Amino acid sequence: MRDVVLWRKQSHIIMMLADALKIDGEQALDLFYSTKTYQQLSDPKYGLHLMSDQYIVDDVLMELK
Repeated sequence: MRDVVLWRKQSHIIMMLADALKIDGEQALDLFYSTKTYQQLSDPKYGLHLMSDQYIVDDVLMELK
């Protein structure tokens, strides 16, 4: 169940990231998977999965700057 919820959260984050950067979903997917934020989101010890999707998108955008 946790994996399904996390997968849906990641999908929403990727689409929000695509909108924010004005890129297509595939580019956003590649970009997101290359970030430290994605690695932390995948590891429950960081607790990032408990944060809002917008917070995570903002974190990714800050990481990319």
